[in-house]
Amino acid sequence: MNTTPLRVMTVFASLVMAVTAYAQDNSAEDLAKKLSNPVASMISVPFQFNYDSGYGPDDGDKYYVNVQPVIPFTLNENWNVISRTILPIAWQDDIAGPSGDQFGLGDITQSLFFSPKKPTASGIIWGVGPVFLLPTATDDLLGGEKWGAGPTAVVLKQDGPWTIGALTNHIWSFAGDDDREDINATFLQPFISYTTPKAWTFALNTESTYNWETEDWSVPINFMVSKLVKVNKQPIQLSAGVRYWADSSDNGPDGFGARLAITFLFPK
Repeated sequence: MNTTPLRVMTVFASLVMAVTAYAQDNSAEDLAKKLSNPVASMISVPFQFNYDSGYGPDDGDKYYVNVQPVIPFTLNENWNVISRTILPIAWQDDIAGPSGDQFGLGDITQSLFFSPKKPTASGIIWGVGPVFLLPTATDDLLGGEKWGAGPTAVVLKQDGPWTIGALTNHIWSFAGDDDREDINATFLQPFISYTTPKAWTFALNTESTYNWETEDWSVPINFMVSKLVKVNKQPIQLSAGVRYWADSSDNGPDGFGARLAITFLFPK
């Protein structure tokens, strides 16, 4: 049995217990709620560790860290543009049969959301824009070797401690290696979270993808618990959770996975 994820989660839990001894100020709850908003006007830099297993006929494993900086820019007095980048760094073993180990960068997903600075009269927060797929993978089995682009959108509402919404995009490939499969995929991420006055956040989401080329669904369901703390006045959110694969392709992951994250916040 591979005990690496368990050891990592034990260390992470110890870190949470150590740092939560630091005092919180009255803005901790507000900062935690902003992190539940994908288009909040606040710089954040999450480092998200993931583990999944059950790939291919040999039950391959995959560990990967998503570096996901979120940077808002002011367009004018009414509009922001929010840059959201996902840079995966992966290590995987036998994910496509006896394919051996690979370690390196995956493909970058870059989203830009044009979002009003103020919610609508009914409290709706939204953003729309383009999404781009960049073939930055350092190994054939870490990426698709295709350039891609398409639309992306997010809509949500925050009411008291609750945040409810959804993020979606669709990417078509338009250039790249002709020998690799074309990309024609829809991503759907409905989410709901609850934030307490002590800056604990309990979140449930799914990060589902439908591949129109193979007609396969990938449906991981994530449950996360997060705590916002301050270390030497630096706001940090620590998160831990589990993932259940409700559906995936024939060679995709199955069963349960794990997710740990640390997010550095830089509020204005």
